[in-house]
Amino acid sequence: MNPDDALVIEPLGRQHDRAAFSCGVRELDHYFKRQAGQDIRRRTARVFVCTAESSNVAVGFYALSALSLDLGSLPERLARKLPRHPVPAALIGRLAVDRSVRGLGIGRMLLTDAFKRTVCAGEQIAVYAMVVDAKDRNARQFYEAFGFNSLRDQPMRLFLPLESIIV
Repeated sequence: MNPDDALVIEPLGRQHDRAAFSCGVRELDHYFKRQAGQDIRRRTARVFVCTAESSNVAVGFYALSALSLDLGSLPERLARKLPRHPVPAALIGRLAVDRSVRGLGIGRMLLTDAFKRTVCAGEQIAVYAMVVDAKDRNARQFYEAFGFNSLRDQPMRLFLPLESIIV
């Protein structure tokens, strides 16, 4: 990728080249290359891909889907303000950046794009929070830097109330 190339994030399509993508996490690489298209067709996730404007080679991606959170998994200070039923949320099921472009801010760009799409969806349907599943300590620290906090019963599942997202 040329450092001067503008980057675009758009829905994953047949034109996108996923073959060489490698983030270094086998599970994420496999998902992107083999399962993402199936999830789109089954309507279980929407997958968004980052490419250089002049290329269809994927340098990053994320998957977005709906989720409901058990009220008991939220911190008490938040749970007591909410109705006593599951809380609607958006799940960033996977987010990865190709090793060849790490450190260029693409992960931040993908997360910001997910925020924008979720805030827009939240204008039409109820969405209380964004949720992510951190794969490891480094991923957890990445999300915590954006204000995500762990759920009470799952330390690697983090959430961020939509009201705290500024886009």
